[in-house]
This record gives sequence, structure tokens and C-alpha cells, in this order.
Amino acid sequence: MPITQRAATLAEVLDELTAEGAPELTEHYPDGSLRCYACGHRCLIKEGRRGICKVRFNRGGKLMVPMNYVAALACDPTEKKPFFHVLPGSDTLTFGMLGCDLHCAYCQNWLTSQALRDEAAGTLPRLVTADRLVALARTYGARMIGSSYNEPLITAEWAVEVFKRAKQVGLRTAFISNGNATPQVLDFLRPWTDCYKIDLKAMNDRSYRQLGGVLDNILETIKMVHERGFWEEIVTLVVPGFNDSEDELRRAAEFIASVSPDIPWHVTAFHQDYKMTDNPNTTAEQLIRACEIGRAAGLRYVYAGNLPGRVGRWENTYCPHCDELLVERHGFIVRRMNVTPDGHCPTCGTRIPGIWS
Repeated sequence: MPITQRAATLAEVLDELTAEGAPELTEHYPDGSLRCYACGHRCLIKEGRRGICKVRFNRGGKLMVPMNYVAALACDPTEKKPFFHVLPGSDTLTFGMLGCDLHCAYCQNWLTSQALRDEAAGTLPRLVTADRLVALARTYGARMIGSSYNEPLITAEWAVEVFKRAKQVGLRTAFISNGNATPQVLDFLRPWTDCYKIDLKAMNDRSYRQLGGVLDNILETIKMVHERGFWEEIVTLVVPGFNDSEDELRRAAEFIASVSPDIPWHVTAFHQDYKMTDNPNTTAEQLIRACEIGRAAGLRYVYAGNLPGRVGRWENTYCPHCDELLVERHGFIVRRMNVTPDGHCPTCGTRIPGIWS
């Protein structure tokens, strides 16, 4: 069967796995068009048309959104998300759907995120209920459920459906997102979502536009997430030749510190993937330098990721007051956990921000 035929079939299947979108994320106009507030693009969608994400569309003046399926599902360490200040050593059941509002050339999840945009992508959906996902989380002993693999903002209604049930049984909940949000979608998520990871991909608007986004939208989201009381951690994938200059890394760190010096910043190693195969992979030395820049900018918790055992102290959590080793890690493995259950350094009593119990 030709690829184009498979893509058309996938679109038809996905269009049936939908429900009407949340009123909080929809503005209706007299001509039958509507505006979607699930992500920062704020698409104006006319009858029969799709948003930039390709999976939210206008059918008869109703915003139809993805529901009742997953395209990716795994139970793995919470540190992999990455959340380093959330229940160290725990597991998170992570689910994803299809589609994204960006089109990053180095996307590691492009088989799910670029469905309906790239003919080579298109993982098939699997029907599932929210109750089933929660039951799986409990069976595997996970302490949190997270939405990831595609951009969860564009499937926010499904995430909330799952998170509502997760909260009923005492599970934490998390968004692993590119951060291209709106006030409306964050307010919609906040009652049901504990943790929010944001990718800060660059500090150059021209670079962001290459990825399909706008830098100011991401920076505003970082502020809004903090103001609304989500637990927030930020990741910058350090891509040599794209966003790795000392000036750009310093501006990223200084911006995060201006929001709160307690926000953990993860600088992680790029490896060639998808359509970005000319840029060299990130070295341990480059990550360590990025961490030093973050610390010099005033951030109290800076971490180097994706190169376990090669970045020294930057995998671990230390008390910013007395330098006590609080959480010792090797990659996603927690070797030692010394933060008290109520979130303090056991040596000097300094409060360590995060969700520890």
C-alpha cells in the first residue's frame, strides 16, 4: 500500500477517535469558525479545516480533539522525564498521542509527534480508557502519570481525563511539554496537574521560528507555570552549532533565575536524530561548561543529562547552603536519597524545593 494511502487512512482513524473540545479552550464565531487556545499558535480554524497540530479540527462548528487512545506508553524512571526534584527513585507511567504544534528537526519522538505532517511518521493508535491507564500505573507501582511523546498541550482534554482519575487514587501527574502554552490551557490543566517540564530550546527567536515556535511564547509560559504553582523543571537540549554559544546559554540561565533560582535547569546532550544529522553530538565538556554557566547565573539546581558517569557532580543534587550530597544519581538510577520527607537538607535544615513524598 503506498505511503500516501496509509497516511490518509491514519487521518481517518484519528478523526474518529475524537470528542468535542473543552469550552475553556474554544472561542466560537458567528460564521462557524473557531479559535483554539490549546497552544500558543491560537489557531483560527474554519469549518472542515485543521489547526497547525493537524489533530484538532473544526467539524460543523465544533472543535474536535483527540480522545481515548495512546500511540506510545511506557513505565520508566521519573528521572527520565526528566524530573529530579519529584519523588526520586519512583516510576512514572507515561503516555502519548499523535501530533505536535512544532516541527523540530532533531525530534527524538518524531514517529509520534510528526504524524499527519511527515509521511514517514505515523505510529498507529491503540484504544484505551483513562481507567485502564490508571490501573496500569498502579499495577506497575508507578507514583506518577505523565503525558509526553507528542506535545501534550494539543491533547490536553485527554490528559485531564486521565489525570482526574489518577488524582482520585493518589497518583501525581505531570506534563512533559515544549511550553508553547496559553493562559487558558494552563488554567484548564492546573487543578489536575502537579508537575510541568518545559523545553527551552533556544534563546534566539530566529532559531525558534525554524522549529515552528516563537521564543516569547515559551518564556511567557515559563513565568505562567511558576506563577500558577505547578512544580516546574526546565530542559535545554544543547545542540552544537544551534544553541550552544556561551552567550545564549547564559541568557537562558539568567532568564530562568529571574523567574526563580529554585527552578531546576537540565542541560542535556544532543545526539544526531531525525533530520538533524550534520551537527556534532554534544560532549561531556560542553555540558559541564553549560552547568557552570547556569550556576554562575544564580541557579541553585543545575543538572547535566544523557551522559551518565561522565559529568561529575552535575548528575547529583546538593544543598545550596552547606553542599551536602542530597541525591546521588547515575543516569536515571538513584543511588542515594537524603532529602527529608518534608523536603529539607538533613544536615543544615535548608528547604529543598520539590515534591519529595
